[in-house]
Amino acid sequence: MDGFTALYIFMLAAFTGYEVISKVPVILHTPLMSGSNFVHGIVLVGAMVALGQADTGTEMFIGFIAVLLAAGNAVGGYVVTERMLGMFKTSQKGASKA
Repeated sequence: MDGFTALYIFMLAAFTGYEVISKVPVILHTPLMSGSNFVHGIVLVGAMVALGQADTGTEMFIGFIAVLLAAGNAVGGYVVTERMLGMFKTSQKGASKA
């Protein structure tokens, strides 16, 4: 696959992702993103595979940046999930013990 094909696929994926996410109502955005944390893991694996197949220094640099961003995305997804689930926990501070 040449560079222009890869750039075309990237631009198409970015446009499609933007269009899909922008159509999701705000109230559903957090549950949708926290429910799709596995996708972040797949992106991370794909970035690592791409980094493993890099030949030049430029490709290695871009692959390294991709791995860093994908890892940050995965961690951020789990942090958002934890915060969202924390909203549903009941507090035991004011509860009377019988």
